[in-house]
Amino acid sequence: MTASAYDWSSTLKGFHDQAWKSLARGVADRRAAARHPTLATVGLNGGAEARTVVLRAADRTDGMLELHTDRDSEKVAELHANPAASLHIWDLRVRMQIRLRVLIRCHQGALATERWQQVPSVSRWAYGGNPAPGGLIHRPTDYRADTDVDRFMLLLCTVQSMELLHLAEDGHRRALFRRADGFAGNWLAP
Repeated sequence: MTASAYDWSSTLKGFHDQAWKSLARGVADRRAAARHPTLATVGLNGGAEARTVVLRAADRTDGMLELHTDRDSEKVAELHANPAASLHIWDLRVRMQIRLRVLIRCHQGALATERWQQVPSVSRWAYGGNPAPGGLIHRPTDYRADTDVDRFMLLLCTVQSMELLHLAEDGHRRALFRRADGFAGNWLAP
């Protein structure tokens, strides 16, 4: 591959633009890498917890991302105890790692009800099962899928920083963008 194929990684603006393109693609395309980021939280026992989630919305203007979960999942209790979390994405298509540090607000109420209307009926069973996610069962079939709008929760993620690493044949590039400075960006040694 030639350097010209990756001109976006030669400027901070291009780098930042490409990351948001990857995030937007994750919302729109089920097969895109950013569709299924890894969410890392601080567990209730103090250890790190990581799981795959589904990216539902990405708003570059506000630096916000949206995830959905069951209110009774352990990640909600973890986020109530400590709302600081990270999201990780490896986008093979452009050979870029996206690391996002976020603050997450767990949200129910009118906004959640509005989003619930957009959840396909075939996906609603993921919110309200019995027992709750992570509950102990004796056999794999000892679970009842159910639908309960009251268990549907939005996770609204405010991006605090975005660290990007592009693995290129002509030299890796890395940059950090922070909310505190308007996401102006700084180059980092890869």
